[in-house]
Amino acid sequence: MFDLFQTSLEAISDFMDRGGPVLWLIALLLFVKWSLMFERLWFLNTVHKKNTAAALSEWEKRSDKKSWHAHAVRQELVSRVSLDLKSPIPMIEALVVVCPLLGLLGTVTGMIEVFYVMAVTGGGDAKQMSGGVAKATIPTMAGMVGALSGIFASNWIKHKSNREIELLQDHLTVQHA
Repeated sequence: MFDLFQTSLEAISDFMDRGGPVLWLIALLLFVKWSLMFERLWFLNTVHKKNTAAALSEWEKRSDKKSWHAHAVRQELVSRVSLDLKSPIPMIEALVVVCPLLGLLGTVTGMIEVFYVMAVTGGGDAKQMSGGVAKATIPTMAGMVGALSGIFASNWIKHKSNREIELLQDHLTVQHA
């Protein structure tokens, strides 16, 4: 079992080394992005439910649900829960957008290395150029995979958050005169 772990760790280390320093930056970005997404999932299943229950309880305690003031209180309850629910989503979306940009940065730095090898060796050493090509393609792939996976997950979280707000609005009924 230890050998399998050690072999896997060596393969990951080799992959990261072939991708260059930009790949480490992409890995850090993906760690932060997925941490935020998992935090949102945890929040939706724990804290949000408590916040929703508290807002519903506060609304149900009110005797007046018809006046302008009651409407403003209802709007404030929905806004408070909505803000807690949606505030990290723009950060997640920004990190999703940055993923392919970092991949592009890896492409550029890898191609600079290829051009440098071509200039030094006269373009005849394909083995040395392959290291630069790897540094160009691996970060590009990692950035795109990180962006695609992040798009699906962040869209799901956004949809789930919007649905939760709609459900709260439906449950905070307003009695019309």
